[in-house]
Amino acid sequence: MSNPTFAILITTKNRKTDLALTLTKISYLLENTSVSCVVFDDGSTDGTFEYVKENFPEVQLQRNPVSKGYIFCRNKMLNETQADYAISLDDDAHFVTENPLEFIRNHFEANANCGLIALRIFWGLQEPKSTISVVKSQRVQGFVGCAHVWRMSAWRKIPNYPEWFVFYGEENFASFQLFKTNSEIHYLPEVLVHHRVDVKARRTNADYTIRLRRSLRSGWYLFFLFYPLKTIPRKMAYSLWMQLKMKVFKGDFKALKAIVLALFDLIWNFPNIIKNSNRLTQKEYESYNQLPETKIYWQPEK
Repeated sequence: MSNPTFAILITTKNRKTDLALTLTKISYLLENTSVSCVVFDDGSTDGTFEYVKENFPEVQLQRNPVSKGYIFCRNKMLNETQADYAISLDDDAHFVTENPLEFIRNHFEANANCGLIALRIFWGLQEPKSTISVVKSQRVQGFVGCAHVWRMSAWRKIPNYPEWFVFYGEENFASFQLFKTNSEIHYLPEVLVHHRVDVKARRTNADYTIRLRRSLRSGWYLFFLFYPLKTIPRKMAYSLWMQLKMKVFKGDFKALKAIVLALFDLIWNFPNIIKNSNRLTQKEYESYNQLPETKIYWQPEK
C-alpha cells in the first residue's frame, strides 16, 4: 500500500500475547484498503516477529535485532509513513468504539488547526461496563502515548521525539513543540480505547524505582527545555518537596533512590537540554497553562 489514509503504528517487545490480542481486536480495520498497520518489534526474544508474520500477514513488520528503545521505533515509523493520519497504539491497547476511523477523520477535517487527537482511554484489565461519555471534544495541553493520532503534516513541522528521554515524557516534549507551532491537541471522547494494564500493580513491580526515576527526570527535563527561566526554581522546588512529602517521608525509600538518580540524570543531560531548548515566552506559558490538562484516565460516568 503506497498512500493509505490511516496508518496504525505499534511498537512491541516481548509481549506476544498482548500484541496478538490487540491485532485480533483491530483486524477488522485492516480489511479497509485505506488502512495500513506497522508493527515494530524492538528486539523481542519471545518469537513475536515470527508469530506476527505467520498469523497476521496483512501487517507490515519491522525489527531491531537488538533493542533500540520504543522512542527510536516510534520516530522511524512516523518518519516513514505516507499516511495522512498515524494512529499510535500500545501493544496492549485496542479500540472499544466501533468504526473509530470515521470519528477521527471527521474531526481532523472539521478542525484544520488540530495537529493531534488525544483519545479517551480506560485503564484496567477488564473492559468498562459502560462506555458512554457526555464530555465534549476540547483543546487540551497534551496526550497519552498509548492511544493518539497524528495529523502527519503537523508531525513533520516539529523535531523527533527525544531518544535521550529513553522512557516517559516524549509526549509532553511533542506537545510543547506543537504549541510553539500553533498546532492544537484535541481530546476526542467519541473514540474509546481500552489500555489493558493493572495500574495499581505497577507500584509493587520490581521496576517501580526505574519507572519513577524516568518519570521524574522527564518532567524536570521539560522544565529546563520549555519553561520560562524565572519559573524553573519554583517548579523544581515544588516537585522535589511533593516527592519527599508524599513518598519518602512516608517510608518509601525506593522513591528516595529514584529522586537522587533522576537528579544525576538531569545534570548528565544538560548538554542535550541546552541543544534542544525551545523556551516558551511568559505570554505563551500563561496561555498554555490556561488550557485544560491532559486527559489521562477515563472512568465510566455515572
